[in-house]
Amino acid sequence: MKLHAIETGNFKLDGGAMFGSVPKVIWNHLYPADEHNLINLSMRCLLIEDGDRLILLDNGIGDKQSEKFFSFYYLNGDFSLKNSLHQAGFDFSDITDVILSHLHFDHCGGSVSHNADRTGWVPAFPNATFWVTREQWEWACNPNPKEKPSFLKENILPLQESGQLSFLTSDTVIHPDLSFRIMNGHTDGQIITLVRFNKRTLAFCADLIPTSAHIPLVYVMGYDTRPLITVEEKTGFLEEASLNDYILFYEHDLNTQCSSILHTEKGYRKGDTFSLQELV
Repeated sequence: MKLHAIETGNFKLDGGAMFGSVPKVIWNHLYPADEHNLINLSMRCLLIEDGDRLILLDNGIGDKQSEKFFSFYYLNGDFSLKNSLHQAGFDFSDITDVILSHLHFDHCGGSVSHNADRTGWVPAFPNATFWVTREQWEWACNPNPKEKPSFLKENILPLQESGQLSFLTSDTVIHPDLSFRIMNGHTDGQIITLVRFNKRTLAFCADLIPTSAHIPLVYVMGYDTRPLITVEEKTGFLEEASLNDYILFYEHDLNTQCSSILHTEKGYRKGDTFSLQELV
């Protein structure tokens, strides 16, 4: 098995929204904001290569939205999904499975592209099975007012219409070295994927722990639909991660790809940091 970090580009969000009720005077030391209170975040995905299987975890914001839409998020950086896949030696048609942690636009926007004559939408990965939980699918297709702007129908419905959509549970076996935890604090049915690799476990944290600065239990995003449930889920997950020496892989941390986790007198904290390449 080989693991590849797939950088799809960066975007900016309000720092206060990203850290919820934690005061800026505290979180700004950990993840500094610019003069507009925006913090720069990665949209980092993970590609698992094993024989003829190529499993992609999330795929970024995509490139099909309007210039006005993208202007709200200050896209930046030199990376793209296409170029990062090519750098790893692959193309969209090579991907066999896409596991979507959830269906917010910055995690699944790359799933769908324009068709040839730009009159409609088609899956960007023509040979892949797209995996999502049924709970998240139903949540996204019937969105609550808080999350509605994050669920874009052009990112979602073409997957079902193509016949390439499958539903995943915590017991689903996609690959013998993958297992799943289903979380409901950020959004219903979010998938946290655990990858068994070189006798270690790497956890794709998605939006349960979007950056290493979000490790402390009460550092919960304002975007979460049920923040107290997020705290409970983080407590259980970080206890599991600490006891089993998991490696945490961060989707949104601009500067830290991976870290270990420490259980200190002050609670859970970031341990050693390293890139996925160093781990491999």
